[in-house]
Amino acid sequence: MDISGYSAELKPAVQKYEDFIRNKLEPDLTLVIEARDALYTQMSEYLKLKTHIDTIRSQKLDELETKVDLGSNFYAKAFVPDTSHIFVSVGFGFHLEMTLDEADKFIDQKIAHMEKTAEKHTEEANQIRAKIKMVSVDIYTSIP
Repeated sequence: MDISGYSAELKPAVQKYEDFIRNKLEPDLTLVIEARDALYTQMSEYLKLKTHIDTIRSQKLDELETKVDLGSNFYAKAFVPDTSHIFVSVGFGFHLEMTLDEADKFIDQKIAHMEKTAEKHTEEANQIRAKIKMVSVDIYTSIP
């Protein structure tokens, strides 16, 4: 916003409002949105795993030949001799061996928890947006 049209005594107040928006509210909004997007990415991975579990069940696969992403879209062949148990990431870098039924139940619970957390992030983002709008409107309407 161009503050050159304001009087000398109002310029510091206008600058203070703009700095608050630019240095506090906008970075906070960015962090909340990034956290929510990271949750959606994790949820997507869990849903893919759930689809793979359903495929193993529906096709009654006892063993599986697949490709594993080693990172940066670099894949290696993998052979799973027993599909009755899988390792599931439970968070903080830990993986637990689970039966397909246990993994399915865990994924449902994990996704439900992540959805609630994502909703909280969305609400927080909306509150920050409202504060930005309120401060912006306050700048334009209360200062002649």
